[in-house]
Amino acid sequence: MPAERITMRQAREIIRLKAASVSAHEISRRLGMPRSTVREALERAEGAGLSWPLPEGMNDDALEAALYANRRSKRGHRRVEEPDWANVHRELKRKHVTLTIL
Repeated sequence: MPAERITMRQAREIIRLKAASVSAHEISRRLGMPRSTVREALERAEGAGLSWPLPEGMNDDALEAALYANRRSKRGHRRVEEPDWANVHRELKRKHVTLTIL
């Protein structure tokens, strides 16, 4: 399950604390968010080449674009195509047919 999306204020604070050599565990405790969210934010910042202090004039929109530019896939899109549920339903009505067989 992907970590939740964070606000840019939280992202700035995560990057700042990491630059101050605070552990991801301590950052998550201080900010009251899951460690997985902090780890994901740190990975995104590293992938975007961001470090503290952030570049001069980097506003929230620019920071968000840098952190979330390389999203692998859109939420709600599946990697595997859904079965034809109407056909599955029709086949299950036949005698001696189970989901395992299908």
